[in-house]
Amino acid sequence: MLGAFSGAFEIFEFNYSHPRPLAVVTSRRSVALLIETSNAYARGVLEGVIEYMRGREPWSVFLPEQERAARPARWFADWRGDGIIARIESEAVAELVGQKNLPVVDVSAARHVPNIPWVETDDQAIAALAASHLIERGFKNLAYVGDAGFNWSLWREQHFSQAVTAAQCRYFCHASIPRLDDAYSWDAEKEGLGRWLKSIPKPVGIMACYDIKAQQVLDVCRELGLAVPEQVAVIGADNDMLLCNLSDPPLTSVIPNSRRAGFEAAQLLDRMMSGDQVALDPVLVKPLGIETRQSTDILAIDDSDVAAAVRYIREYACDGINVSDLLKHSTLSRRVLESRFRKILGCTPHQEIMRQRMTRVKQMLQETDLPLCTIAERTGFEHTEYLTVAFKRETNLTPSQFRRSTGVDR
Repeated sequence: MLGAFSGAFEIFEFNYSHPRPLAVVTSRRSVALLIETSNAYARGVLEGVIEYMRGREPWSVFLPEQERAARPARWFADWRGDGIIARIESEAVAELVGQKNLPVVDVSAARHVPNIPWVETDDQAIAALAASHLIERGFKNLAYVGDAGFNWSLWREQHFSQAVTAAQCRYFCHASIPRLDDAYSWDAEKEGLGRWLKSIPKPVGIMACYDIKAQQVLDVCRELGLAVPEQVAVIGADNDMLLCNLSDPPLTSVIPNSRRAGFEAAQLLDRMMSGDQVALDPVLVKPLGIETRQSTDILAIDDSDVAAAVRYIREYACDGINVSDLLKHSTLSRRVLESRFRKILGCTPHQEIMRQRMTRVKQMLQETDLPLCTIAERTGFEHTEYLTVAFKRETNLTPSQFRRSTGVDR
């Protein structure tokens, strides 16, 4: 983490009871960043602070290693500085920060100190995006899984339920045990979440308050044998790349503009340290959009036979299956299956098999440097030439042209 700051401003070590400067520059303003580095959102806020500082007079920045809502390290009690940007998520942190009598900008929704400027994500916009994403996919049953220990989760639930009601869809909500509560345990939470998932009608689109909770929903779905996204589609928030891609299946997530939040917070603090008066109204930063991954990459399908066929295609398309293989795992005739596919999905079973293969081909062209012959083998095409013809028919580009157009040609 420190490497990102190198050359931009002064960094301090915290191996001793008092911070020791690597390079002493007394004219710089000293700013404490009481922000954890353990999650993607907070790291984005820090990146925004860095972005603001580039091209301006640098600050001497104190960035302790700490967990979310943890008390600052012991050095903070004796620290003498000019300003603070903090995620104030406990009364203890609020008290320590308040004792400094310095300009402070809060980047938490907890609001333990109501009379200071604060910068946060626009939770209404996040909830509206998630609701629209699921509704556009045809889901009539929509649900929310939150954490009552966080204000932003409560606000997202409120706005999500309003969007669902306005769309005249059915709404369900699971009240999780707050993660920071002493009574919290994953075993108890998993049991309650499992009972709730069994009880709600399917197919259902679920918004989880953030990616960690969404991953938990996916884990429980897998243990219960609920197909994602055919029976349960899940969307999170924060777009933590590691967490989303480690999820099974990969998790769709709302992309917050945490970098912008950090930039706005640094700009506010800079003004306050210069003696300017700033408004106490919240600065709400709108999200950037949605990163769609497999956990919602589906249309809601009420027909159980078609849903089962789509699930089989999703799992085995790249193994080289054809419609005859699909029919062996269906109780429907070819004519009936094709008729229902056209009615519900607007395509034939063969076209859906090819769509799944092409999606995987595009992903491998973008994310790997594997040769085309290997990609063909791994996506169910017997010959590279057949893959090239099919790919160009769909995209008007050859696989090589597509790879170059994505900027990953190696």
